[in-house]
Amino acid sequence: MDYSLEQVRGFVAVADELHFGRAAAKLKMTQPPLSRQIQKLERAVGAQLLARDNRRVTLTAAGQVFLTEARRLLALVEVAPDLARRVSSGYSGLVRIGFTAASAYGLLGQLLNTLSRELPDLAVELSEMVTRAQIAGLANEKIDLGLARPPFDREMFDSRLLHREPLLIAAPTGHSLLTLDRAARPADVTGEPVVMHSPTEAKYFYDLVVGSVSIAPEQTVHTVSQILTMLWLVAARRGIAFVPGSAARLPIEGVGFVQLELAEPEPVELHLLWRRDSENPALWRVLDVLEDAALAE
Repeated sequence: MDYSLEQVRGFVAVADELHFGRAAAKLKMTQPPLSRQIQKLERAVGAQLLARDNRRVTLTAAGQVFLTEARRLLALVEVAPDLARRVSSGYSGLVRIGFTAASAYGLLGQLLNTLSRELPDLAVELSEMVTRAQIAGLANEKIDLGLARPPFDREMFDSRLLHREPLLIAAPTGHSLLTLDRAARPADVTGEPVVMHSPTEAKYFYDLVVGSVSIAPEQTVHTVSQILTMLWLVAARRGIAFVPGSAARLPIEGVGFVQLELAEPEPVELHLLWRRDSENPALWRVLDVLEDAALAE
């Protein structure tokens, strides 16, 4: 840009008054310097913006177009300092959140509602990711905050336990597990065909299940990474599956749920996860807001 904001302000003042003398008085300056400002502006723009003679000043067609953009430019200049302060303080800006599919069944909506209420000027970008992808996204600074499962690299990441829930067995409607008048025990699933979590893409749930239930290799009929896919396979009567309690919120026809009895009644953890060295002010403001919020199923 080869022209200054002072020249633009001078032009807008003349365009408003259509009189150099009144515009100069409005700007608390004399007329000759204002005339020179307009001339320099027109040379920089490469077009005549004002038509003037001894009787009046009018806007040219180019001047009318330039006036619209000049007003927008000056408006941006007026709000820029406040916007910069809000971004610096974290009240505005962008936070990119990664989340597991299962977290969307429960807490994600409450979390977003809290942020909308407490930080209305904050933009939130959402990406559905398994925990492994979230960790990579945080490490590469593609996302700022994760809703993920442990474990984490404690040197690079900090975390906060957001929620605990039980582990359920999802079974096809009519299955004998669903007729129990108690929680199912690990021994109750001996020999059952199982739709199993991927040991790489869903390692947290895989480790949790194999650490809680003895499952022979021949019991695994499918291996998948997404809870929703598991439930559809259960509905197709391919086998049973082990899912977090929040999955029971999904009304999938042909699927019922029974809690799995374990020493820890709520073994499934969901954490907020972020880089310790993040330089995004909005992230730290979000963490402050969520610390004070009561998020519950």
